Amino acid sequence: MVALPLWIGALMQYYQFSAPQAGGTVSLFLLAVVLVSGALAPHFSRLPHRLLAAAGFAVAACAFFLAYDQQGTSEHWGVLIALHGLAGVGIGCALSVTHGAIGRNGNPHRLFAMVSMALGLSAVLFLSLMPMFIARLGAPVLFLAFALLMTLAAVVAALFFPSIEVRLASTQSATGKVRLPRPTWPIIGVVICLTMNQSMVFGFLERLGHSRGFSSGEVNGVLICLGLVNLLPGLLAALLQKRWSAIWVGIVGPVIQAILALVMVQTPQFGPYALAASLYVAVVIFTHTFLFGLLTRLDPSGAAASATPAMTMIGSCIGPLLGGLVVASIGYQGLGWAACLIALVAVLLMRLVQRREQACVSPRRTVAHEAA
Repeated sequence: MVALPLWIGALMQYYQFSAPQAGGTVSLFLLAVVLVSGALAPHFSRLPHRLLAAAGFAVAACAFFLAYDQQGTSEHWGVLIALHGLAGVGIGCALSVTHGAIGRNGNPHRLFAMVSMALGLSAVLFLSLMPMFIARLGAPVLFLAFALLMTLAAVVAALFFPSIEVRLASTQSATGKVRLPRPTWPIIGVVICLTMNQSMVFGFLERLGHSRGFSSGEVNGVLICLGLVNLLPGLLAALLQKRWSAIWVGIVGPVIQAILALVMVQTPQFGPYALAASLYVAVVIFTHTFLFGLLTRLDPSGAAASATPAMTMIGSCIGPLLGGLVVASIGYQGLGWAACLIALVAVLLMRLVQRREQACVSPRRTVAHEAA
């Protein structure tokens, strides 16, 4: 997710993919994550967690190493696209059991916030170094970086992945498959909307900046600043866990995201573009942390948490392809209006969750009043 603008930009600039082709290639990777994670999540309690985590990252590492060897010619495009799909399968396995393990922690909201801070730190390093390496060594070095990161993740998972105790849920069938509680589905829809907007707009951040006439140095500076800003939302989400309502964060977050998207694609000036771009991903991280905590509260079995890669990547998988189609047909300004429509859906879904919460609280208050 951190690499999306560099990833799509590299496919367009160095491999000569069109916007729909570049977005569709990344979408294929994310679609594979969705399918695998969605298939594994209901069976989380019965899975070999350490094995799947280590093997999944290892498969992704091998796929990206092979992608690094591919040349940017038309006869190699099919192989490159297929390797994206294979890498997505490996990532789907690894992330599904990893997020499920986070959901089974004693304080999943806080641990998810810590993971977000780690992601922000890695983003600073990645976004500050990779543009320089790509400029000097070419786009394939991006896939080499992916491969090395996945290799490191595979080794760490093999050595240190925690043991997860079996915990049966009230909605678990005789086959071990968990049915997610009904209140979790609108929240899943909100996460999909958030990540769809993020990947749709953020994925074309680099190309958008160049279309406005901003220099490569200015755009790369924005990416580095974005990484620094992303260190903060996880920490803030952890500090505000007991003070702010997860439902209200889920309502306001998509609205702010849509406003930032509009500013980013409408302004011809570098200052507003840079400010909106720097805050864009941070809003998603902050909001998603609260929604993750809410999901684990509604489903303590870990199944909903294990489905986090699926719900995240459904939006992320649609976003690049949808963004490419919007850019090709309307232009970059169309991304802002599309983001507003998706944010509206997210707000309506979150309002549905709010009404269900209020409906559950009201009978309790009535019973307590009658007992008094």
